[in-house]
Amino acid sequence: MSVLERIDHPRDLKTLDKDELLQLCREIRGFTVEAVQQTGGHISSSLGATELTVALHRVFDSPRDKLVWDTGHQGYVHKILTGRREEFDRLRQFGGISGFLTRTESAHDQFGAGHAGTSISAAHGMAVARDLKGEKHHVVAVIGDGALTAGMAFEALNNVGHLRTRLVVVLNDNGMSISPNVGALSRMLDTARIDDLSRPQVAAVSRMVEAFRTARPYRGLRHLTGTVLEKLPAGALAEEAARRILTSLKVILMPNVLFEELGFTYFGPANGHDLFALEGVLRKARDFQDGPVFVHVNTQKGHGYGPAEEDNQRWHGVSASGSSPATAPQYTQVFADTVRESMRRDDRVVAITAAMPGGTGLTPLFGEYPERVFDVGICEQHAVTFAAGLATQGIIPIVAIYSTFLQRGFDQVVHDVAVQDLPVVLAMDRAGVVGEDGRTHQGLFDIAYLRPLPGFVLMAPKDEGELRQMVWTAVKHAAANRGPIALRYPRGVGAGVALDAPLAELPLGVSETLREGADVSIVAYGTVVQAALEAAAELARDGIEAAVVNARFAKPLDADRLLALAARTPRMLTVEEHVVSGGFGSAVSELFAERGARAELELLGVPDEWVDHGSQKLWRHRYGLDAEGIAAAVRRRWPQLVRASEAERTAG
Repeated sequence: MSVLERIDHPRDLKTLDKDELLQLCREIRGFTVEAVQQTGGHISSSLGATELTVALHRVFDSPRDKLVWDTGHQGYVHKILTGRREEFDRLRQFGGISGFLTRTESAHDQFGAGHAGTSISAAHGMAVARDLKGEKHHVVAVIGDGALTAGMAFEALNNVGHLRTRLVVVLNDNGMSISPNVGALSRMLDTARIDDLSRPQVAAVSRMVEAFRTARPYRGLRHLTGTVLEKLPAGALAEEAARRILTSLKVILMPNVLFEELGFTYFGPANGHDLFALEGVLRKARDFQDGPVFVHVNTQKGHGYGPAEEDNQRWHGVSASGSSPATAPQYTQVFADTVRESMRRDDRVVAITAAMPGGTGLTPLFGEYPERVFDVGICEQHAVTFAAGLATQGIIPIVAIYSTFLQRGFDQVVHDVAVQDLPVVLAMDRAGVVGEDGRTHQGLFDIAYLRPLPGFVLMAPKDEGELRQMVWTAVKHAAANRGPIALRYPRGVGAGVALDAPLAELPLGVSETLREGADVSIVAYGTVVQAALEAAAELARDGIEAAVVNARFAKPLDADRLLALAARTPRMLTVEEHVVSGGFGSAVSELFAERGARAELELLGVPDEWVDHGSQKLWRHRYGLDAEGIAAAVRRRWPQLVRASEAERTAG
């Protein structure tokens, strides 16, 4: 029996000797790579956190002690060690275990999260609750350096330090989020990586730490280094020694300054792949009683698996083996190509991403337009207001953010963009059902949270060809200073349409009729239009003639066409890959109520429930958002059409 097969609970780790622990880490890496390639999921982050996870579970007593993992990308080893190893063949699959941490899945998952930056706030709440109840257990927040760029993380650090709450924050610093980290904080943490320092350097500089802590930051640093350098012999040797000491001093002390000034006692940086050194520093942090502790751990994303070490962006998230090759371009790629073309045509156009240059397709544009493409880190709030500031100066900002992540910048969309009627373009990737990432990532709320905002224009293309035209329409709209505009498009491949049509601005708020029909009207918003056309063809075979309209705009609605359809054919089905409440269909319903239209209206979309992990195809079928489901919705809502068509066929 392998060592891993003997681990069913974290307590089992505490019986292993050193050799068994090292073997366990090797087996965990092998199991993770093999299992996740079968199902798809996040590999590199978990590989890099293997020793850290084992050390945390050996030093702390989960679930009595609360381990709060940020985001969940680094949580697979935690799942493996907490009794879910045998469920990994259904990871991220419908009915299987989640790719993120979920409170309903295990008592060891203290807080669910799919968005970065939440762990310290949640852990702080748990620690304060512990103290209010007079309990004695430990609370640990584990956060990556990418997530640490989130403003919420610093809000939490500020409050923890102010209250002096007994809490351990572990920074898993691998220099990456999904892509390489950006920003001043990242540069500061980069200086704290110990990879290139010799043990004597680290030991020598460590002796200076206590002296530094008693001096005022920076002023004490200058005095201390000057004192050391005065004692060095002259010549080239002195110059080289001075350089090394200054570098080493910066490595050891600079992060210390920031986090200790925030009220934490700082330990580190520690080698995140030295299991036994990690256990030592974590025990010190656990036993420290005088306020919060910050443990800084250096790791390598993808560590222990060659391909992931060499290309940890590619191995951050992998698709299931055996996935079918794409037969059409990805919507994301079409979007990025159109942004490139827009930037070439108008030098006022810039693009902004929040730590997702790969996910939004913008990575190549950084090389082509380095001064006009911005990665602001995991800071969606800043991304939106940064764009608003650019817009005040005549720049045309395209903010490319997943629908689920734009939720984090909602106040900025309202307060900084909409209230001021600024011409900002919001491009919402992954709108609709996203599939295996599950409920924290579904892009099912953006119509509802943007539609109430005065002055906003909302668009969704029926296919990748129309996406090109909508990106260009948004650029022209912003260039004319006509206010904010947003477009949504799904994850996955397009319909395979030609992409050679010249860019042209679409008329605002104008839909298009794709098929005529006198029995019922199907008005579809976004890429469900194709399914609506297929449903109409299926209904036609049963003698039911359905008109199909590509809505294009959820705001402003094409009121004239919709009201005319309602007057001519008083049966209408709206279709959208979005929650029904507050969505496109709701907008049509409000229009009809306001204008007194007497149409029988049926709204088809996602019901009032959370959508968990599973394939996009499965969920679309489950909610009737494919051709079969749309046709079934028509038959179910208007059975008289079915009876009439049957009667006609019988009479014929």
